[in-house]
Amino acid sequence: MSGHRARPPSQRQLRVGEELRHALARILERGTLRDPGLEGITVTVTEVRMSPDLRRAHVFVTPLGGGPTTPVLEALTRARPFLRRQIARSVDLRNVPDMDFVADGSFDEGTRIETLLADPMVARDLNDTRDDDTEDEDESHGL
Repeated sequence: MSGHRARPPSQRQLRVGEELRHALARILERGTLRDPGLEGITVTVTEVRMSPDLRRAHVFVTPLGGGPTTPVLEALTRARPFLRRQIARSVDLRNVPDMDFVADGSFDEGTRIETLLADPMVARDLNDTRDDDTEDEDESHGL
């Protein structure tokens, strides 16, 4: 089998990522970050994925309630030095990782899937499949 499988994150990567997520959420919640791109916007940090050497973090964010992510990502990127200093003060790490901010599309994807499932044509197909499963169960019980 050719191909390279990525290793799952280690417990240390997961633990550091979660600690950074909480620290960033606290910093953003305090409102000490002043940037026009974040004015009136509440940012949710949904996940932080750490590199194996813990020197780089991919920070997944989304504006609470939806909306454009580009101004948020640009503002967070501009604030990266400030955020790193704040993290250094609040999290006990040998090195504060460099952070890349990424739009989290999982909520949008979930909404897209919900919309598809609510479509009458898809709902009909799902009901047909469930009816077939019920008939199979009835036959297996001798009904």
